[in-house]
Amino acid sequence: MSDFATLEAAFRELEKRDGRYHERAYLFVLAALEYAQGRLPARRHLSGGELAWACRDFALEQFGLLAPTVLAHWGVAATQDFGRIVFMLIDVGLLARQDSDRIEDFDQVYDFAEAFGSGYRWPGVGRS
Repeated sequence: MSDFATLEAAFRELEKRDGRYHERAYLFVLAALEYAQGRLPARRHLSGGELAWACRDFALEQFGLLAPTVLAHWGVAATQDFGRIVFMLIDVGLLARQDSDRIEDFDQVYDFAEAFGSGYRWPGVGRS
């Protein structure tokens, strides 16, 4: 079976199990994981907190001030949602976990209003 067929089957299963998140939310978390891995000197396992922060950074880079709006449109309103998405991806076989990984690792990592609010870093502003 091709990787595409496997991915398609996994997304059909995700939709069957829990339709609360848009398919793009799952793709976003997978992309944020790759984004985070690309910023490390070597690939390694990320903690829930690390991945939640990577999701924030990636969302701001991709969507700027619209990041919280885009995430909300996909059903993501708190870091706990990233945890639910990650564990659903684990359940359908698209991600692996370590024994120490817990869904609670994503609980209240940061407040969305604060993380996506006044702290937005305008690209190129303030740099010499």
